[in-house]
Amino acid sequence: MTTSTGDRTTEAVQQELLKFLAEHTRTDWAPDTDLFAKGGVSSLFAMQLLVHIESTYGISITGDDLNLDNFRTVHRMAALVHRLCGEGSDG
Repeated sequence: MTTSTGDRTTEAVQQELLKFLAEHTRTDWAPDTDLFAKGGVSSLFAMQLLVHIESTYGISITGDDLNLDNFRTVHRMAALVHRLCGEGSDG
């Protein structure tokens, strides 16, 4: 199922990502926790997370946007989603 951020707030995107992470890691995370530093995300799970973000929000993450820093925290992931969704819009 593909949806865009539409009128969703950054907080709504963060909540969706936190829910996904909690379901897959069986741990609750704060939006500003460095998931890699805390051992919450392996390189294999990072790929699953990337696919989830792309398919959920209808975006393609390529080039410089594949930088690990964009995926360290839920806050950074939500900002990336909003930026990429905004670049793809006509308004």
